Amino acid sequence: MGPSRHPYRQGNRLDQRGNRADRRDDRGKRAGRLAMVLVLLGVLVGAVPGSTTPASAQGAVRSVHGDWQIRCDTPPGAKSEQCALIQSVVAEDRSNAGLTVIVLKTADGKSKLMRVVAPLGVLLPSGLGLKLDNVDVGRAGFVRCLPNGCVAEVVMDDKLLGQLKTAKTATFIIFETPEEGIGFPLSLNGLAEGYDKLP
Repeated sequence: MGPSRHPYRQGNRLDQRGNRADRRDDRGKRAGRLAMVLVLLGVLVGAVPGSTTPASAQGAVRSVHGDWQIRCDTPPGAKSEQCALIQSVVAEDRSNAGLTVIVLKTADGKSKLMRVVAPLGVLLPSGLGLKLDNVDVGRAGFVRCLPNGCVAEVVMDDKLLGQLKTAKTATFIIFETPEEGIGFPLSLNGLAEGYDKLP
């Protein structure tokens, strides 16, 4: 994933470097965002890469870690349940634009995945951008689109996982045009603790 050089825009406006132009606190909206998780998560929580059967994401909430939830469900045909760490956010100035981030370990325990479900209409060739503490980390490609959104997937190495665990802020960036990005600030509060509790 290479660095992005596009100007961005979002509910909290971003300048050309992707930094927040206004610093309004969005914590009051997090309760509403959590409700969006059920709407946005009809996608792939228990599926593995290459699988053609998406699993239901309506699993039970096992625990809450800061702004993240651990949800568990048994995918169709699976022998055991799959758990994932999940957070959902909505752009402040566009209530119809939401993003869901899903962090999980594969059933065989060999890989760590991050799946991001972006709204339909996203510009697929531009991929999904990620900034941690306002530093460009890179981009991931979208792997498929489903009726409820398009999915970008990253197999996380130890370096990226470590960055996610120690960073204070994350901004995921989707593009509607090659020049116009929308940034979704995501809280990393509780991610490290939640990840360590995943079975």
